[in-house]
Amino acid sequence: MSISIEENWTRSDQFHNSFLTQPDETLEFALKNSTDHGLPSIQVTTSQGKYLNLIAKTIGARRILEIGTLGGFSTIWLARALPEDGKLISCELEQTYAEVARANLKNAGVQSKVEIIVAPAKETLSKMTPEQPFDLAFIDADKSSSLIYFLQAKRLVRKGGVVIVDNVVRRGTVADPAITNDSNEGVRSLLKHLKDDKDVEATTIAWVGEKGYDGFLYALLK
Repeated sequence: MSISIEENWTRSDQFHNSFLTQPDETLEFALKNSTDHGLPSIQVTTSQGKYLNLIAKTIGARRILEIGTLGGFSTIWLARALPEDGKLISCELEQTYAEVARANLKNAGVQSKVEIIVAPAKETLSKMTPEQPFDLAFIDADKSSSLIYFLQAKRLVRKGGVVIVDNVVRRGTVADPAITNDSNEGVRSLLKHLKDDKDVEATTIAWVGEKGYDGFLYALLK
């Protein structure tokens, strides 16, 4: 029996994960607890979570900014990359999501490293004036505001730091001018800005897997 291309992508993800990622009850708990509380299943995949974890470790991150907490799945991966005195600040709009995420973070034993701020991210970010800049920012929130979030992250992340934006390929539809929804237009605005931003070097890393065909934008701040 033939399988669909999406099923093949999922099988590939799971096959690679079986060699490269150990089973983890706390992450499984986070996924189940989020589902049980009605949160949408739009979090990063396991392989993407580990990718974020490895990036944070590679650059020696001590302070991380996350925009979009959801149930805390990516938050756990990122927090695990931090040293014991590291700090992750995560911005979340929905109080219910934040409560579920806090339970998941506590179960994973990383709650002491994480602060979740419940408010519109645009307001939270505009008020931030940290004594120490962040080393890494991960943006996974409403795509229509991608440029706004990126410019705030650029202000708050140190030179030599990294900003990663999720969902910038969107099954290839961002490249199709006929598809003009708010999410695609938000990503296009970010890309147009980056074309002339001399303070940033960036590339898109497209991927296929359990969540279909999409990609991250990886930006290095000069």
